Amino acid sequence: MPLKWVLHWQPNAGATVNTQILNEVSQCAETINGVKEGRWKAALTSYKPVLRDQSLAQEFPRDFLGISLPDQPNKYYFMIRGQRLLVEADSSIQTIMEKLQSYKSRVALLLEGFQYQLGDFQLRIGKVVHSHSENLRGIVMEVEYMPISSIEKARPIMEDFTEIWQETISNRSLPGHFVHIEPNFSDYGLLDQYSSQHTALQYATVVAQLIATQTVQAGRN
Repeated sequence: MPLKWVLHWQPNAGATVNTQILNEVSQCAETINGVKEGRWKAALTSYKPVLRDQSLAQEFPRDFLGISLPDQPNKYYFMIRGQRLLVEADSSIQTIMEKLQSYKSRVALLLEGFQYQLGDFQLRIGKVVHSHSENLRGIVMEVEYMPISSIEKARPIMEDFTEIWQETISNRSLPGHFVHIEPNFSDYGLLDQYSSQHTALQYATVVAQLIATQTVQAGRN
């Protein structure tokens, strides 16, 4: 499976994320000869347990995330960070969960934008919004390198590409830059050979970072 990096936009101190930055970042992809191929969408939901007995609260995981990916429409991924668990399930599990009513959605986020082709790379740039709101929560970028599926072998190529991309961004003097935080895949039993579970874990890590950063900023304000 082709390898991917998921990055998020880190605004400069005092700056915020807005639609103009998203548009300019998307234009950067075309500046380096990216060919727009269409839209893409992913979703991430934070769940909380439906407790009929509050004394059982400690027995249910608090940090429970569900993730759907555009290239795996028949799959759904669950991550429990506290237990370092990442599970791949059939997409019908969402319907089962609704019927069981043991967990309900706490925060539902949509990630959507456009996909670009650049030679051996595919670039997906999109906004992060609440499912019932258009307020921009963040900007994400997924870089896919198709010839290699080994994380270690692809690393220098991905680093070179990211450096070129950052230079393109800096030429526009935008108030921020993209950050790549690689999760410790081995903590979740994931090996060097890339899989869709690696992608799910990266999205979960990126969105958790976005939420944490905004929470800190809100506290300062």
